[in-house]
This record gives sequence, C-alpha cells and structure tokens, in this order.
Amino acid sequence: MRNTININQGWKFIREDAGLPTALPEHWQSVELPHTWNAVDGMDGGGNYYRGRCWYARTFETPRQPLPGGRVYVEILAAGQQAAVYVNGRQAVYHEGGYSSFRADVTELCREDGENLLAVACDNSNKDSVYPQSADFTFYGGLYRGVNLISVPHTHFDLDHFGGPGLKVTPRPCPCGGAKFELESWVTDPDENFTVMYSIKNAEGHEVASAVRPASDPNVTVAVPSARRWSMDNPYLYIVTAILQRRNEAYDEVSARVGVREFSCDPQKGFILNGAATPLRGVSRHQDKLYQGNALTRADHFEDARIIKELGANTIRLAHYQHSQDFYDACDQLGFAVWAEIPFISVFNQDPAAHENCVSQLKELIIQNYNHPSICFWGISNEILIGGISDKLVENHHELNKLAKELDPTRLTTIAHVSMTPTSGPMHHITDVESYNHYFGWYGGKMEDNGPWLDKFHGEHPDICLGLSEYGCEGIVTYHGPEPACRDYSEEYQALTTSTWPGCWMSGPGSGPATCGICSTSAARPGTRAAWRAGTTRAWSP
Repeated sequence: MRNTININQGWKFIREDAGLPTALPEHWQSVELPHTWNAVDGMDGGGNYYRGRCWYARTFETPRQPLPGGRVYVEILAAGQQAAVYVNGRQAVYHEGGYSSFRADVTELCREDGENLLAVACDNSNKDSVYPQSADFTFYGGLYRGVNLISVPHTHFDLDHFGGPGLKVTPRPCPCGGAKFELESWVTDPDENFTVMYSIKNAEGHEVASAVRPASDPNVTVAVPSARRWSMDNPYLYIVTAILQRRNEAYDEVSARVGVREFSCDPQKGFILNGAATPLRGVSRHQDKLYQGNALTRADHFEDARIIKELGANTIRLAHYQHSQDFYDACDQLGFAVWAEIPFISVFNQDPAAHENCVSQLKELIIQNYNHPSICFWGISNEILIGGISDKLVENHHELNKLAKELDPTRLTTIAHVSMTPTSGPMHHITDVESYNHYFGWYGGKMEDNGPWLDKFHGEHPDICLGLSEYGCEGIVTYHGPEPACRDYSEEYQALTTSTWPGCWMSGPGSGPATCGICSTSAARPGTRAAWRAGTTRAWSP
C-alpha cells in the first residue's frame, strides 16, 4: 500500500547560493517547513525583498518496500519560484512555477540502506520564461508548503502526470434527484491481474455505490440515487475511494471529496447554482500572513476561510496563482464558489517558452484541483493589458481558453480585465465570463461611478456575463479618522467604500439592478493593488 511520509522537520537552510552540498551542512540554519526566506522583508512594503537562489537540505532513510520493485517519490507541494531537486548529488527534477505541486521518482537515486541526502535549490529571482513576470505582490522564495516522501508498489495510481492525484471524479446531477458519478483513474504499468474497486460514501460514512473495473480500463459511471446537492449553504461532500487490487490484494489507494452540483452564468440572471439564481459576493485572497509570508499551515488556511465566511461572503477569487490544497479543502467544506487562476498577469512575454510556462501552470492548476467542488471558474489572466496588447497576446488567450475547456468542460472560464481595457476589442468574447478590476473612488472617479459604468457595458454587450473581480480601496489597520476621505488609508474609508457601493451587481436593461455573473470584492494592502489578505484586516463591511 501507499505510504506518504511527511518530512517537514529537520531541514537545514542557507539564504545564499552556497552550491550543492555533499553532506548535510550542520552550520546552515535549522528550519521547519513550511518556510520562506521573505517572511519579513517580503511584507514590509518596500519591494526590495531578497530574490535569489537559496538552498535547503536534509537526510532521509529509503522507505522500506513491502513488495519487490516498489518506487519512491519526492513530492514538493510548492517551491517559489523555480526549484531543482537533488538526491545524493544527482538532479531528480527541475520545476518552473512557484505555486503548484510536483513530484520526482527518486528510486534509482536512493541508497538501498542508510541515509540519503535531499537538497533543494529554490530560486525566486526573475526568469523571463516563468510567470508571474511582474505584479504588485511578493514573489516569495522557499519551500513554503512542505515536502513528502511517497512510497508505492511498482504498479500504482499515477504520480507522474502534472502532479495530479491519479483520480478524476465528475458528479452529474440527474433530473430524478439522483446523480451519476463519472469515475476515471490512471494506473501505472498494470497487468491483467489488476482491478480498480471504487467506493462512494456519503457524508455520514455510509457506502451508497460501488463498482469494479479492470485496471487497464478503469473508467466507469456509477448511479447514486437521491444524491444530496453541494451548495454554499449546505456544502455536502461525498468521499470517493479508488483501491487498486491484484487478485483481491490491495496495492494502492487514492480518494477525493467531491460534491454534486450544477451551475451556470446568464447575462441577465447572473450565477445560477442548482437551478437557483445565487448572487456572488466575496473577496479576493492572497496566501500570506504577517511575519509568516506565504508559509502558512493548514490551520492558517482554514482560519482565513472561516474569517471570510464570517464576513458574509460566498465567493472567493484566489489571486493570482494556484493556492494550497488546504485552502481548496476549506472552501469545499465551508461552501464557497471559487475562482482559481494562473499567474499570467500584468506583463506579456512573447517568448514561446513563456507561453509554454502558462500552458504548464494551467495544466497543473486544473489537473491537480479538478475534484474540488468549490471551484467554479478557471481564470486565464489578470490585468494583462497593463503591458499592452498584440495579436500574439490575443492568440495565446484563445489557446489557453481552449486548453481549459479541453481539460475541464464542466467549468466556466474567466478573465480579469484591468480597468482601462476598452469595452470593445479582441480581448472580449474569449472566456465564458468576463470581469473588470475597477477602483472607482480610489485611483480615480467616485464610488458611485460603478453602477453607470456597468450599465453602459451591459448595454453594449448584453450577451456577456459580466462581473466585478476587484474593487475597493487601500487601508492601514492603524489609520483612523472621524471624516474618512479618499486616499487617507483609513479603515473608515475602506469600510465606507465597500458599504456605499450598492452591492456586487451588474445593472441589467432598463431601471434596477440585476445580479452579476461573478464578482469578488477586494481591499488592497497599503501601497499596492494586491487584494485583501484575509486574517490581517477585518474592519470593513461585506
């Protein structure tokens, strides 16, 4: 059976490019994961935080294999922004992209007995072919989500496909009140003796359906009668387990928590969940916390989600990159409609290698997170016209949107336009949903300008599902005043901005508002346009 071993303890770290060690460097700093070297300088607002190549190292014993021919993988849950992984002095994998999980089969690099030296070089310096190229948030460096060893038999659920779980579950509601669960798994090197046994349990732990398929063709659709729907008010989760068997002997096991729901967007009715119009009001969230940077624990992620729920929000835009599995889990369990996106932001690089990095990060985002019921939208870029427009930029967006629909035809695609994006032009009608980042009442104009602007856009494009992906103003938790005013950075003006604006609405034809397709409010940290960081300021109204 699979054995996942957490190895977050006992690391040595040095904040310089000291080179590949040949033995565990005892003089390096002792750290535990998650860890970032920008926990302080990346949060002081100066923008001059350390960016470079730094090293982590620790030893581990080769996991004992219960069966001959077993494999050992190193799993890096995230490493900012590029990383090279070495075992006993030999490179196991190099990965570009600071926000997704990746693995390496290190079986042949491990010693049969005794200790192995694991070294990871993380690099958050700028690289032209890796996104994000430029943005107003910190590009943290480090092993900030942890590291695992995974020991599996020779035949196992796939661990080599873009960091995915090897299991894909698509629950489809039926008009009769039941649901069909489309189950798909991938098995590495099976023979005719292997089968996959599926089990579906409800939230109470009772099995409601099961199936068995040959491992060479493990796809199957299973009916679940009287299936309960997942919603923001009642985030009901089923547990799907896939067990790889050889002649009734269990070899490997994977599972996923999933939800039965259906959703759509309508330009007039807005977001529709399980047949009911459901206005979306929420926040944008970055994955960092004061003096921790982005090195958050599972408890930190769940606390952020609970604070957002307390705020009254029902949707979260996860700006501007793939977030932790812990936070997606929290959104599944607490009930949020999530917009997840890649860090294709602000500046477009025409280098084909940069586009391939976008493609890779989009594949990782969707493949690793497909089973999360909270995710409703895949975002393909944010404010990308800050760096100008070109035919190649538009072409790349069409390619990314097509890829997202091929990987996941069940969800909607979206884009976040910078406020100055023309209301007509080639950047429209690419994704299923479009949104704008407007800061009327802060960078320019008045808070009351939102409604008329949205009315005008809807009049020009009545076929576009439109939302507001960012709005608000900047605030500093220690700034207060009896007469809040624009640009005073007070929490009072921040609260006024979000409470004065008449809800997250898109104006429909004629008089009166209609609910938007999707929206996410945000209040930015001082000196930037980065979204509100849940857990660090809470003094504004939903």
